[in-house]
Amino acid sequence: MASITSSLQSMLSSISGKKQDESVLGVDIGSSSIKVVQLRATKGMAILETYGEIALGPYGGVAVGKTTKLSAEKIATALSDVMKEANVTATQAGVAIPFTSSLISILDLPEVDKDQLKRMIPIEARKYVPLPISEVTLDWFVIPKEVKEQDAFDRIEKETPMQKKGSEVLLAAIHNEILRAYQTVMETTGLTVSFFEIEIFSAIRSSLGHSTAPIAVIDIGASSSKIYVVERGVVRLSHLLNIGAQQMTEILARSLDWTFEKAERMKRETGLNDSPSYSREENDRMHEAITSPLSRIFSEANRVLVTYGKRYNKNVSRALLIGGGAGMPNVTPFAHEALHADIELAHPFAKVEAPAFLEESLRGIGPGFATSVGVALRKLAQN
Repeated sequence: MASITSSLQSMLSSISGKKQDESVLGVDIGSSSIKVVQLRATKGMAILETYGEIALGPYGGVAVGKTTKLSAEKIATALSDVMKEANVTATQAGVAIPFTSSLISILDLPEVDKDQLKRMIPIEARKYVPLPISEVTLDWFVIPKEVKEQDAFDRIEKETPMQKKGSEVLLAAIHNEILRAYQTVMETTGLTVSFFEIEIFSAIRSSLGHSTAPIAVIDIGASSSKIYVVERGVVRLSHLLNIGAQQMTEILARSLDWTFEKAERMKRETGLNDSPSYSREENDRMHEAITSPLSRIFSEANRVLVTYGKRYNKNVSRALLIGGGAGMPNVTPFAHEALHADIELAHPFAKVEAPAFLEESLRGIGPGFATSVGVALRKLAQN
């Protein structure tokens, strides 16, 4: 099994010097949609050839925007459909695995040589993985030690117990049944897959630069939201929250007595902006329906950042929003007020060459495509 994590070096590596003109596909299978991005490398640049998204709701007999659990066969059908609609020609692919189907943890271990580490990690992993180790695929890498220089992001405090440990190891685990299901989907659609990667690593690759300062990554998905703290390209803390964009739609539909379909459309088109088609009272109810779940997400994000600060003596002053829910209009000002931090919307397509007339569209959908672009970039780097 190929690596399911990415080291800092591989995440920031360039695609130059690789085999030219071979198209690759990045696949992101979420709980409510599938997104694909096809790239080609030419003269050291990643060229966007096509991209597409398809809702999974109709394949499960529910509305567009709703989450659904589908069989591998139905997922394969949906993937084939979006590939056909997007005119995908690539057969070589990389696939992102949802965070909800994986586990990421930091292990604190004494400094030992590589051979001892290989023997030690499966034993230590049993403390974190709630399954027999034989039923999961493990991957890990040692987090590079930080140069002990005080900077603007450090608090003037003594080292924490965490910082005095010998080594920190990033552990990733995926259930083998999940991998087998994804392999079945890919084989059914005729794709050759060289690796599976947990979605956060893909999003980091496509959306973050080379800054060493810690940054919060808030992924607002359909059924859940994920909160990560990333420092020097390494996931230092992760947290899952069972609140997502679907809940916003459901509250909106109940509040204004709309169908789910109408509420979903209004959420995507209007977001936190006022709609001239509705009264002041109706606009206020729309805002309240959307901001209620958002407030809970950002409140939890603040709690995660406090935890991170206590563990590592670091302040986090920037946050990156990714995921389909982050693409709603006017979310950034609300996030800024809730988090008291500089807020950025992910723009993963900035790392690829695309026609100028697509710039506005790609920026608008960018937060939702952070994972699929990132996994395609990694696949392109392998060629």
